[in-house]
Amino acid sequence: MGDEFACLAYYEEPELMHDIMQTIADTCFRIYERVSEKVPVNILSVHEDLAGKSGSLIGPNIISEFIQPYYRKIWDLLQERGTTLFQQDSDGNIESVIPAFIDAGINTFYPMEPAAGMDMVQVRQQYGTDLKFYGGIDKFVLRQSKADIRRELEYKMQESMRTGGVVFGLDHRIPNGTPLENYRYYVKTAREILGLNPDPTPSWGRMAF
Repeated sequence: MGDEFACLAYYEEPELMHDIMQTIADTCFRIYERVSEKVPVNILSVHEDLAGKSGSLIGPNIISEFIQPYYRKIWDLLQERGTTLFQQDSDGNIESVIPAFIDAGINTFYPMEPAAGMDMVQVRQQYGTDLKFYGGIDKFVLRQSKADIRRELEYKMQESMRTGGVVFGLDHRIPNGTPLENYRYYVKTAREILGLNPDPTPSWGRMAF
């Protein structure tokens, strides 16, 4: 359908959108019902990408009517069976719809994209430790100076963010043009701030702490 037609369809063809969501939810429910009987599911993750720099493509009212019931169908099942994390993966600025997603069961957000205006420190101050994050560190800072890298890390890894519920990491993959020296400085500095061994051997490109 594409983003534009999908957004319009919530108003022009609501029955179709409910049917799409119901079909997806029913399929996921049948799968997770069987899987969770055999193995523990630690985290439920939904990839939406429903926002840009100017904000969410849909408002809280659309989320409450067209998304929340179907999220809840899956989440309620898994939560009863011990799942504790329900992650929403969306780029862009989702600040205006965070409360609606919390009502839908979401308790973890990724990647908290700084380039879109997301600041996980401010969001943590607003919602407390019940809301969890993964990512949040501006990937583009790796192409700037070492002073900029340290400033970003000291801000994002401040003491109030080290009380649990945060997996620090870049908000996306390492951007093209990043000097290797800067990446090594980023890893070493981050580990120093966290009180870890400052000289590990990185084993993967999306280093998290």
